[in-house]
Amino acid sequence: MNYVEQDTFGMYGRSDSNGPGPRLMGADTLMGNDVYNRQDEDLGDIKEIMLDVPAGRISYAVLSYGGVLGMGEKLFAVPWNALTLDTENKRFTLDVSKEHLKKAPGFDKDNWPNMSDQTWAKGVHAYYGTTPPETVRI
Repeated sequence: MNYVEQDTFGMYGRSDSNGPGPRLMGADTLMGNDVYNRQDEDLGDIKEIMLDVPAGRISYAVLSYGGVLGMGEKLFAVPWNALTLDTENKRFTLDVSKEHLKKAPGFDKDNWPNMSDQTWAKGVHAYYGTTPPETVRI
């Protein structure tokens, strides 16, 4: 299901930006959105969106790949800035091959990493070739 199909309020009926898609979007309308790569291969779907609350920004999307009915799926924390909204196809694009994703540092639903651990975060950003945002200390 994509963000337009999940829009129960009709908020995406008109665009208010010059970029891809709406400028502001409800997080729950992005959950379940498909993620494809540039080779048009299905990489999974968005299971969760992780917020950096003190900084007021999205840090990661949790991508689910493989498995059937939630069994055997592998989860990946993908830096938010590694994803691009594809408004034409109503999905996200992640510029990695399927093989690269399969080798990515992942986890299962019962063993989530400490996503606020800066060493872990640097490793994830390095794997996807993104730059982590500045750390906010409270």
